[in-house]
Amino acid sequence: MYPTELENATVITSRQKVVLSDVVFDVGEIGSRFFAELRDGPRIMGVRCPVCLKIYVPPRPTCAGCFEPLSDWVEVSPEGTLLASTTVYAPVANPPAEPPYTLAVVRLDGADTGIVHLVDEVDPARLTEGTRVRAVFREAREGNIRDIEHFEITG
Repeated sequence: MYPTELENATVITSRQKVVLSDVVFDVGEIGSRFFAELRDGPRIMGVRCPVCLKIYVPPRPTCAGCFEPLSDWVEVSPEGTLLASTTVYAPVANPPAEPPYTLAVVRLDGADTGIVHLVDEVDPARLTEGTRVRAVFREAREGNIRDIEHFEITG
């Protein structure tokens, strides 16, 4: 498929330094409401499309299918279903947790889309598609996505 010189080439692995900086940005009207609800509720809110009735969590300004503006806020359950996951064992820059940790796509009950977040499990046998999980909220919430500390397996 590739030229012989590429097929037989020595594999080179390199690590590059990454410069990290604190960035402050406006999450907009929709993100502000979503994070305020996490902080003050705590509750998880989505937005419903008036045409196709799809509920987006996290919320977004327009429907991905209909391109309709979204403004109908609905509360969804803090419980949901694991759709996919990956467990990280190697250290990375600015990790959300100390390795090993698992990131998963969770579709909350009442939502049609998935949210990516930490799950407090690293055993692959317990991280199968369809596993039921529940959001665990931080005691001291600040109005950001980390107000959901992680998701825990419920069954």
